[in-house]
Amino acid sequence: MPKKISFLGLFGQQNLGNECTLQAIIHNVRRYFPDAEITCICTGPDDTRIRHNITAFPILNRYARGYNSKETREKYGLLRRLLRKVFIRIPMELLHWVKAFETLKGTYMLVVPGTGFLSDYSTHAFGWPYFIFKWSIIARLCRCKLLFVSVGAGPLWRPLSKWFIKVALSLADYRSYRDSFSKQCLESIGFATNNDPVYPDLAFSLPRAMFPECDHHDRQRPVIGVGLKDYYGKLGDSQRGGKAIYRDFINKLGTFVSWLVEHKYTVRLLIGDTLYDGPVKQDLTELLEKRGLKYEDGQIINEPISSVEQLSSQLAATDIVVSPRFHNVLLGLMLDKPVVSLSYHEKFASLMAGVGLPEYCHDIDHLDVDRLTAQIVELEKRAAKLTPHIKQKVQEYRNALEEQYAHIFN
Repeated sequence: MPKKISFLGLFGQQNLGNECTLQAIIHNVRRYFPDAEITCICTGPDDTRIRHNITAFPILNRYARGYNSKETREKYGLLRRLLRKVFIRIPMELLHWVKAFETLKGTYMLVVPGTGFLSDYSTHAFGWPYFIFKWSIIARLCRCKLLFVSVGAGPLWRPLSKWFIKVALSLADYRSYRDSFSKQCLESIGFATNNDPVYPDLAFSLPRAMFPECDHHDRQRPVIGVGLKDYYGKLGDSQRGGKAIYRDFINKLGTFVSWLVEHKYTVRLLIGDTLYDGPVKQDLTELLEKRGLKYEDGQIINEPISSVEQLSSQLAATDIVVSPRFHNVLLGLMLDKPVVSLSYHEKFASLMAGVGLPEYCHDIDHLDVDRLTAQIVELEKRAAKLTPHIKQKVQEYRNALEEQYAHIFN
């Protein structure tokens, strides 16, 4: 019988960073187990089925029909939400435990691949931490191997969240982390990581064939890829000054894009989340129009992006990438581009330091547009020297991930 391998994570939510992580590990699992039955347990099963052509199941009962956006959740009042929890969601959750057993029955391996899943950022203890706890318990009861592969961790604030995650990790047959910060974060909450290894982000193992080549020789000035994000603060809480933080970020981004256009650079607007970044793009373009920005000859390129392939294709058409989306920065590196990260999490600092570009990592809350524009000019001059170094580091990461795949799948 072919082996049944399942993946667990925040997939199907239209976040292209998460989707490229899932795409990478599916590709590599099929290299080692070409006949395997691959399934995914996720927050957006409908999108996952279509996007990756695999069977998908809801990670929790309320996700049975796909991912619920913030707007959908907020339409219910407090009393109504409480009554729904007591009389509907709790009984349904008990039923879902039974269905979860049926889902994992006969599974050879349950893999938690990459992403920042080990966190209670923008959620609560019964959000992501509970998902991990629940499915890890069921995996052990179903006697299937449990692997956490190049996962990201932190921040973790709530005591119950920490307990859920420590229990889940303690049940694993294998654990590795995508950076030292994640490993140290788990150690800080009292989890003994022992000799657990640190490996690169799984997106570095995407197949080379999906990254197109692009001829830049006929350009007078570089194309700058400017990434967007619905940034409301590092706590992700729009009720704690988040709207003011968002407006400040958009204003600075508008100032940066205006400078690029005025200095005859071409700007390509990039997104990393098709659900949340679309409105950000609209807000930015409206701001530029209000400021009277005039551009001709396609100086600002605004094309739709709905898949990892489209994102990588548009990144390939740039010369320098500036982004607050982690995997936009990472995919830029995969394409041998000089990058500038706008950081709201320690994972950016780890990524940029790892490839030898720590000075190009900006704290998004203290973004200095003058410093950012100066670095664009600097990178334009240094690009030819930086590209071979970036290419070498990316290959080292690919080799390290190949080592990890050989270890866990052989």
